[in-house]
Amino acid sequence: MADRIQSIFQECYRELRPRAEMPEFRVEFFPFANINNTIRLRQGRVLARVSDLLQGAPQSVLQAIAHILLAKLYRKPIDPARAGRYRRYVGGRSLSAKAYLIRQMRGRKQIASPNGHRFNLEEIFEDLNRRYFHGLLGRPALTWSSILSRSNLGHYDPAHNTIMVSRIFDRPGVPRMAVEYLLYHEMLHLKYPVKLRGTRRCVHPAAFQEEEKRFPHFEEAKKFLKTL
Repeated sequence: MADRIQSIFQECYRELRPRAEMPEFRVEFFPFANINNTIRLRQGRVLARVSDLLQGAPQSVLQAIAHILLAKLYRKPIDPARAGRYRRYVGGRSLSAKAYLIRQMRGRKQIASPNGHRFNLEEIFEDLNRRYFHGLLGRPALTWSSILSRSNLGHYDPAHNTIMVSRIFDRPGVPRMAVEYLLYHEMLHLKYPVKLRGTRRCVHPAAFQEEEKRFPHFEEAKKFLKTL
């Protein structure tokens, strides 16, 4: 299998760079916690890792992966047909279900505490649950992030049933309504799980967006988030 995937990468390299010298390749299937594929160039050697979830993929899909990674590495145009072939395969229900289980088994989730310096996430969750969801949402694990992240303010991880909120909100000057809005948004992900439509993931369906706008301080909270 290792020889097979390596030869596929070499064939795709020759297709993309027909007159260039063939570099040394090291390609392996790697047990990522998700469907990830990586490639880098080190001292003239191409090092690529392909998710082991794709080990049994058809040759046409493996060729598409090699083409996409090499095209990105050497800044070449990506063939839309091959990109589409890859998206359709990884977006299939069978592989998506397998990836979900792998995230549960391999993924590591650092759970700190819901109790911050200023706000308690469990207390806010229960208040929002009562006010907007009739108390019907089951409470997931709630935790503040380990760092003051501005790029990832919060997210719901279904594989670990955890809502994480950036610790940047747990400090003086942050209004409670901003924390409430962020937690409310993530709670909507509990109510409206991500669904597949063909090969596309529907993260924020129309019903999600409509209900999000019902939050009393929606516009005020969105404006505050832009200041972070």
